[in-house]
Amino acid sequence: QVQLVESGGGLVQAGGSLRLSCAASGRACSSYTMGWFRQAPGKEREFVSGISWSGGSTYYADSVKGRFTISRDNAKNTVYLQMNSLKPEDTAVYYCAADPRPWSRVGVTMRGRYDYWGQGTQVTVSS
Repeated sequence: QVQLVESGGGLVQAGGSLRLSCAASGRACSSYTMGWFRQAPGKEREFVSGISWSGGSTYYADSVKGRFTISRDNAKNTVYLQMNSLKPEDTAVYYCAADPRPWSRVGVTMRGRYDYWGQGTQVTVSS
């Protein structure tokens, strides 16, 4: 089993920054592909970003490319999402997820590939 706990959400003005953290515990989580998803009220949960176990491969949704940066520290079993230039449309609950399968550029965007999910952290961007 893998447990994921997100933190770092909050209320920020448009143009501001936040850094989300996802602390993982459990077996072999440092070898997992990790992803960030988000869900706004009344919308489907959508892919935001993903990172391979080594950190050598990353991928971003077009809506966040150039503004968000995903990274991981396997020694701390933690994945980060640095969010800059935030917009009101970034308002959502952000979820961390873990996929035990090897990195796949296509697969990383697919919710169904992830076996473990955190409880989510709320990010609210005011205009």
